[in-house]
Amino acid sequence: MKLSKIILFILLTAAALSFLYPFYWMILASLTPESQIGELSLAPQELTFSNYSLMFSKIPIWRSLLNSTIVAGLSTFGVLVFGSMAGYALAKLRFRGRGVLFFIIIFTMTLPFQVTLIPNYVLMVKFRLVDTLAALVLPAVNNAFAILLFRQAFKSIPDDLIDAARVDGCSEARIIFQVLWPNIVPTIITVGIITFMNSWNDVLWPLIVIREEQLMTMPQLVTLFAVGGRAEAQLGVKLAAAVLLALPIIIAYSIFQRHFIQSMASSGLKG
Repeated sequence: MKLSKIILFILLTAAALSFLYPFYWMILASLTPESQIGELSLAPQELTFSNYSLMFSKIPIWRSLLNSTIVAGLSTFGVLVFGSMAGYALAKLRFRGRGVLFFIIIFTMTLPFQVTLIPNYVLMVKFRLVDTLAALVLPAVNNAFAILLFRQAFKSIPDDLIDAARVDGCSEARIIFQVLWPNIVPTIITVGIITFMNSWNDVLWPLIVIREEQLMTMPQLVTLFAVGGRAEAQLGVKLAAAVLLALPIIIAYSIFQRHFIQSMASSGLKG
């Protein structure tokens, strides 16, 4: 038994290193002079911040960082609020067509997001939201996966708790946000991380609805920077932009990973 645990530990360590090494190499290469990247090993011969300085001088990276933070933050907030409301209705309220509505929500999860690109773009044009950050936030608020996770979390909470809150005069909104939310913190963190990550990394939709450089998100600007010629084929500068792009997600997951793993392990898809 002890030998099997040692073998399992070695295999898991090897798997972890295989996943971490590309990130390690990316960070190391972004701090290495361009002429030495091709000869880079586990330790650099020389460290420099010239790649970052050059990137800052070529693109408005701080402005795009602010735009991405605003879009991802508002999208996450909207998904948490409206997703929990829809999940609560599907889990605890009794109304005609509830099962059909839940089936439709599940069905939308099977559709590739490319199917909705043209209809969403037409809506943004009709609402005159093209070249605004609202065009990035509003379509992201409707999240079927978040509704599903909230529904499963709420179904695990006894009805007696909700009935007691109603007896005390709580409205449905107060029940959701003041009574139930404190009992599903891991689910809230999980939905928040997934939503923030998806919104932060989205490139295709911003490329469609945002054309002004001052409104571009960080992934969009970094993509155009890498393939549009401004990087001048300098790998170190491209990697410096990629490091800044990945950093917020890495930090967020590092802080909340315990809750994230707990929710994915315990919430399940039961009921």
